[in-house]
Amino acid sequence: MKKLLLAFHFLTIIPFGKTDNMSEEDIGGTSVFFPIVGAVQGIFFVISSVLLLKVLPAEVVNVLVILLMIIINGGLHLDGLADTFDAIASRKDKEKKLAVMKDSAVGPFGVMAILFSIFLKYLLLNALFSNSLLITYYSSLFLMPLFSRWAMAAALFHAKPARRDGLGRIFIAHTGVKELLTAAGFVLFISLVAIFAVRQSFQLSAVSYQLLFVLPVLYVFVLTSVWFCGKTFGGMTGDTFGAVSELSEILFLMTAVIWSRNFTL
Repeated sequence: MKKLLLAFHFLTIIPFGKTDNMSEEDIGGTSVFFPIVGAVQGIFFVISSVLLLKVLPAEVVNVLVILLMIIINGGLHLDGLADTFDAIASRKDKEKKLAVMKDSAVGPFGVMAILFSIFLKYLLLNALFSNSLLITYYSSLFLMPLFSRWAMAAALFHAKPARRDGLGRIFIAHTGVKELLTAAGFVLFISLVAIFAVRQSFQLSAVSYQLLFVLPVLYVFVLTSVWFCGKTFGGMTGDTFGAVSELSEILFLMTAVIWSRNFTL
């Protein structure tokens, strides 16, 4: 329970858990619960969208849902995305790129990354709402943070730290095979529960197909990101893990849209 609360502490603005008197093993081991945090966020997004759609058009609802995503994460993942892209655009050596990433200022490339991330999510959510069953739209809202948080855990397992200090190093050091497999188990269990719930509504959604199709796609993306960050920065940092989370959400929505446009669900 302690590690679960700490996972909420690190990934959301929910004031659960404290890092006082916590060992590095306790902090780093929270990665196993990242998917559960994502599932709770997904439930919140679905409930919010259901209520908002009763009084507002879908386009406005999708803007508000994206705003809720940013607020509940404290903007940390978008900040990591911006810092990562600023560092990539700097065209400096690895050490200077890490310095750029640590700088609190956001450069033009980082601003563009934030804007494109938000805009793409908005367009993809609109496309999902327009081109698929409503249950598919809701299931995607629920599964998106679940899968993206699992992608973070997978990246932690495969990565090496770019710095000798910082939270990134702690998480990487304490995310082993046990944590990765347990996190994957949570994803599979929660997804199967979602599939059962959807089938009970007598409508076949994309949930089961997302499980079979999106997970491999995201895993390839994670391996590519780890390789790229190793080449570019000498490893991964907290900022790059935030970037992986943001880009995983976009990739998840893209695959959901592709599937909904090309298959009858």
